[in-house]
Amino acid sequence: MPSLFPSASALSATFGASSPFHTRQQQQQQSAPVKRSPYAARTELYQAWDTLEDAKKKTQQIGNEVVKEYTKASNVAQAKAGHIELYSAKYYAACTFGGLMACGFTHWAVTPLDLVKCRRQVDSKLYTGNMDGWRKIIAADGTRGIYTGGSPTFFGYSIQGALKYGGYEFFKKFYSDLAGEENAVKYKTYVYLAGSASAEFFADIGLCPLEAVKVRMQTTIPPFATGTLNGINKIVSTEGVAGLYKGLYPLWARQIPYTMMKFASFETIVEMIYHRLPGQKSDYSKGAQTGVAFTGGYLAGILCAIVSHPADVMVSKLNSNRLPGEGSGAAVSRIYKDIGFGGLWNGLPVRIVMIGTLTGLQWMIYDSFKIFMGLPTTGGAAPPKESVTAELKSLVK
Repeated sequence: MPSLFPSASALSATFGASSPFHTRQQQQQQSAPVKRSPYAARTELYQAWDTLEDAKKKTQQIGNEVVKEYTKASNVAQAKAGHIELYSAKYYAACTFGGLMACGFTHWAVTPLDLVKCRRQVDSKLYTGNMDGWRKIIAADGTRGIYTGGSPTFFGYSIQGALKYGGYEFFKKFYSDLAGEENAVKYKTYVYLAGSASAEFFADIGLCPLEAVKVRMQTTIPPFATGTLNGINKIVSTEGVAGLYKGLYPLWARQIPYTMMKFASFETIVEMIYHRLPGQKSDYSKGAQTGVAFTGGYLAGILCAIVSHPADVMVSKLNSNRLPGEGSGAAVSRIYKDIGFGGLWNGLPVRIVMIGTLTGLQWMIYDSFKIFMGLPTTGGAAPPKESVTAELKSLVK
């Protein structure tokens, strides 16, 4: 009959030296290094306590690989583009393309927010909030419904972004040269304001036809057009080409103050951030500089939303409620009598979130593209007179 109690060898194997049955010979055997068999448990397989550290190392490795590939692609792009001298035609072309990339996609991405905002501006009782609006739109039109107006938004703001950012770089240099080196530094805020206003003036001419289609698609239920070209054809067939530009003056009234605030406040905020950080802007990696760009852009976007919101409401109203043959002044006066001063601020909280995020992302994308092409980021210390392609190497560190 087997014993109910463990044997001496079992106790020794289990408790080691603490067992009274552990012999001197066994102690000597255990003190010698033991060669593990292939089937023995390996301690490296049981490192749950190092999971966080392991995740950090893997993240760092992945990050290094991404930076390496990014740098390689950037070097290829710069080699194809050739040396880009600051303020040359090639420089302005690069900035124009960067603006196109920054604005088209970001505006399209927030189409669901913009859709609810525009409809609430026209009829504040239509939805109680964003979630209510999206729920009703999806119930009526499906998931695609929340992207109503997305096509003219993408094309319109791609054109506008290209002309705005490229134009700003051009006019900022133009007015700086006009003022002279000393005055350009002394009155730099006025240079930012003048440069951005001039750029936006031309950018809105490119945006206006597509903005008219977008607003009409978003403020009519069901949408008056199925897409960008269909909307343009419908407006031109009933109102002529002038119908595409009937919201130009209100668009200027909305976008020019918006852009002046966007660029001037961004430049000022970024300069303030670097002023309060230790060291100089050039001491920070390009990744850190794009982080500053996003922060400055988001804060600037909040100010932009507040300054331009009344005009934004009026643009929506004019594109949806303007009577045939009615002048701009008469239409604005009639609409204001209907909605009052308070009506000019319908949808402001949503627009603050939307524009803040939008502006932050736009500046981050724009400056990231400039880094990709070996150009200095916007804001902070004045850029050097020569191209700073070599600074991209700091990304590898």
